[in-house]
Formats: sequence, C-alpha cells, structure tokens
Amino acid sequence: MRTSRVGLTRPVWLLGWVSFFTDMASEMVYPLLPLFLTQVLGAGAMSLGVIEGAADAASSALKVFSGWMADRSGSPKKLVLLGYGIASSVRPLIGFATGWTQVLAIRFCDRLGKGIRGAPRDAMLADFAGADARGRVFGFHRAMDHAGAVTGPLIATAFLYFRPGDYRTLFLLTIVPGIIVILFLLRVPEPGRTPNSVEPRRTRQNPVEPKQTLWNLGEPFYKAMAIILLFSLGNASDAFLLLRLSDVGIATVWIPLLWSALHVVKVGSSLVGGALSDRFGRRGLIALGWIWYALVYAAFGFVDTPATLIAVFLSYGLYFGFVEGNEKAWVADMVPAHARGTAFGVYNAALGIGTLAASLVFGAIWTRISPHAAFLTGASLAVIASLLLFIAVPAGKPVTAGK
Repeated sequence: MRTSRVGLTRPVWLLGWVSFFTDMASEMVYPLLPLFLTQVLGAGAMSLGVIEGAADAASSALKVFSGWMADRSGSPKKLVLLGYGIASSVRPLIGFATGWTQVLAIRFCDRLGKGIRGAPRDAMLADFAGADARGRVFGFHRAMDHAGAVTGPLIATAFLYFRPGDYRTLFLLTIVPGIIVILFLLRVPEPGRTPNSVEPRRTRQNPVEPKQTLWNLGEPFYKAMAIILLFSLGNASDAFLLLRLSDVGIATVWIPLLWSALHVVKVGSSLVGGALSDRFGRRGLIALGWIWYALVYAAFGFVDTPATLIAVFLSYGLYFGFVEGNEKAWVADMVPAHARGTAFGVYNAALGIGTLAASLVFGAIWTRISPHAAFLTGASLAVIASLLLFIAVPAGKPVTAGK
C-alpha cells in the first residue's frame, strides 16, 4: 500500500480535499444563516430550530439505508458521489430564498445529500486505514473538514467587508467549491479495487444480507450508540451559539471570523485527538470531550460578558478534537469490515435523530424560558452521558476483517 510522507494514502487525501471544499462552501453559508433568517427574512429562534432540526432529520432518514446499500453493493463511491452532488447543487439556491420555508426546503435537500454520502464515505475511509491508524485517518479527515470551515468564513468576512449585507450573492458563489468537490471525488478509487484498501469489502457477487449487518453488530455497539444518542439529545445546532454571541452584542461582521477561528482550534485538536486515541484508546477521550462540552455549554448559560464568551466559544473547538474522529474510529473498531457501512449509518442516524430533537427542544426552551436554561439542559445531558459511557460500555479492542 503506497502512503504519503505523513503516512496517509492518496485516497484518504482525496477524500480529505473533498471534505475541505464541501465545508468551505457550507461554512460560507452556515454562520450567516441565523442572521439571514432573523434580519433579512424576519424569522425567529424557533424557526431556526425547525429548519436545523428538519434538515438533520432528512439526513438521518437516509443514513442507515445508504450505509446498508454500500455494504450490500460493495460500491460505496456511487452513493458518495450522489450525496455530494445533491448538496453542491442545491446549496447556492439559498441566495434566491424569500421566506424561511424556502430555506427549510433547501436545507432539507442539502441534508438529504449528506444522509446519502455520510455512512458510505466513512466506510471508505475505514477501508483505507489499518486498525492502528483509524484514529489518525478519521482525525485527519475531520481536520480537513475544519480547515475548509476556517476558509469559508474568511471568504464570507472578506466578501461582506466589501459588500455589506449582500448575503444572496455570497450564497450563490458556493457553486464554485461545489464543482471542485465533484472533480476531486471522481479521482477517488472504489475500495476493494485498489491496493490502497487495507481490508477487503464484499461485492455484488458476494453481498451482505440485511440481518448480517443491521441486527448483528454486537451488544457493545448498540450500547455505545444508545449513549451517543443520549448525548446528542443535548447537542443542539451550533447556530444557537452564534445567535447567543450576536445577542450579547458582538457585531455581525465578526461572527464569520469567530466561526473561522473556532475551526482553527478544531483543526489542531482533531489531528492531536485522533493520534492520541490510537495510542490510549477511544472511550476515555470521548468522555473527556463530552465533559468539556458540558463546561462550555454551562458557561454559555451563565456568562453574559462578550469577551469571556468569545474565549469560551474558541475553547469549544477542543471538544471536537476529543470526540468527532474518535467516535468514528470507535465505530470502525467495533464491527467487521463488511458491516461498516451499516454501522456508520446507525451511528450517523443516532446523531441526526438526537440533533433533531435537541434543536427543536433547544429552540423551544430558548423562546419560552431563556437561552440560559437551554444551554444548561445541554450541559446536564452531556455529563450524564459521559458517566454512562464508563458504566455501560467496555473499552474493547478493534475488530479485524473477517470476524
């Protein structure tokens, strides 16, 4: 297997660049979406919760099915290409929206694309990584996500500096990185058909039956997914963090810049967190990340000083380094290669269902009680989930191909 100077294969790098440009386009829109909805379209916090919750629901509805289809067909790349293609084509249409329901429809389609591509792409990454390097591969992939998320808000900030308030043109320009994504993705080989694949996948000639993957993934896996679902019930859309920063008096022009700075922290923490999990194990770092998340949300619930909230907001990036890539590496550890598409589908669906409920409940608590109460609810669920992680789920060892 040919690797690069930093020990990552060419397909891993290509998928990394796909995620870089996807997040660049997405984050040109995402940090400005709460402001566009509230200031331009006249929507409120509850509509933001509905939009983000429904968008994640659309994604969750397809994740298990697309993951199973990737295992069944032995051809995950087609699903990945379809998913990225849908998202790249509909995202710029937000620039034409005249009401929040139109934004809802566009975000719904955008997340449908994410639902189609997510589990098959993660299964591809796991196939291109050995058991002793999964944390590093998934950490690198998340770092490339976040590097794109650094670049997108910087582009948005520069654009709005010269053309204040011209959100629509900015949103339309996201078609450019969308085209680049497809061009990179066409160069990624199918796993199992190249020496870059570390573990073989099933093919159309030897498919996986549904009962072999969806229902027989193992008790530790299902316990872990239940606890991750519990945590995600308190993990509302980060759009609420941006709205909170705006509410305490931070000017609109600084919001994309702060979002970009947060992703700088995410890049570094993802690279370090993935390598640490390969060495010291996944479960402890995930629990540590959840505790850090609880501290950040508690601070957003208690603190109203802009300077302090900015510092807390930037420290939020450490949570992603501890958790995101390590959770995916942990999923790959717990199931055999031929079932990873389905396993990643279940994992992503658990996150999506939790985020749907969290965004709706968070928006309702924010509107009917207070922002402080909403953030403290999320912090409490994170603490409970971190404790259950150690009580109910063993640390475990990676599952190798064929087991």
